[in-house]
Amino acid sequence: MTTRIVAVGAVLTDDEGRVLLIRRRNPPQAGKWTIPGGKVEPGESIEAAVVREMLEETGFRVEVGELLWTVDIPGPDDVVFEVHDFAARIVSGTLSAGDDAADAGWFTAEALAELPVSRGLLKHLRKHGVLG
Repeated sequence: MTTRIVAVGAVLTDDEGRVLLIRRRNPPQAGKWTIPGGKVEPGESIEAAVVREMLEETGFRVEVGELLWTVDIPGPDDVVFEVHDFAARIVSGTLSAGDDAADAGWFTAEALAELPVSRGLLKHLRKHGVLG
């Protein structure tokens, strides 16, 4: 039987149109660049999880915006991560990779095309108007 784990992510952009990505330290997607996020803890709302994960992985406090998309990411041992990705706005903080983020940075659409990114990320960013 498949185990579903609810997770969240946040799409952050800067004034130059760059998108914030982290390089995952752990599965799923270890070594891939993707938007920051992680699992929703028991008793935690999805929005609270977005705020917590952004602070842990990027050092930024964020305000959660609209839900952009939901995707299923297969994990090991018959696990599926049900990931809800939101638009978000930085309220405060300084960029600092932490927790599951091995690295973090701001990337243009051109730079993203050269990175090993998580499957489907570029398609979703383009479809939802994050990238031109």
